[in-house]
Amino acid sequence: RYMQTKTLESLLIEANELVKRLSYNESLELINNTQTVIIDVREESEVFNLGLIKNAVHIPRGLIEFKLSPNSQNNPVLINDNTNILVYCAGGYRSALAAKTLLDLGFKNVYNLGGFKEWVESGGEIQANI
Repeated sequence: RYMQTKTLESLLIEANELVKRLSYNESLELINNTQTVIIDVREESEVFNLGLIKNAVHIPRGLIEFKLSPNSQNNPVLINDNTNILVYCAGGYRSALAAKTLLDLGFKNVYNLGGFKEWVESGGEIQANI
């Protein structure tokens, strides 16, 4: 059976149409007022060298499908249907793809927080990788 291949550009367009990209202030609003999990999908070396957003959970992009499944015990951060999930990477591209994957897996309320650099430049709190 013939399958149409997709380019990275088309995958990003699709992800950005399905997943809302939040501004810094929109992200803070959710973090401060709702049940929220922040997921860092950057590589280990990026997190080690730069730290991560305060209270974020590090799950590399390549492992997201293996580490998370909705409403199950295989869910280290106890995400349920009411949890807002904010995903970020270095520049907002991997996080868009990872957020779309989470939607495909059945997670609800998934948002692209964007890039780590943008968060830091906006004055967002970070922590060392522990």
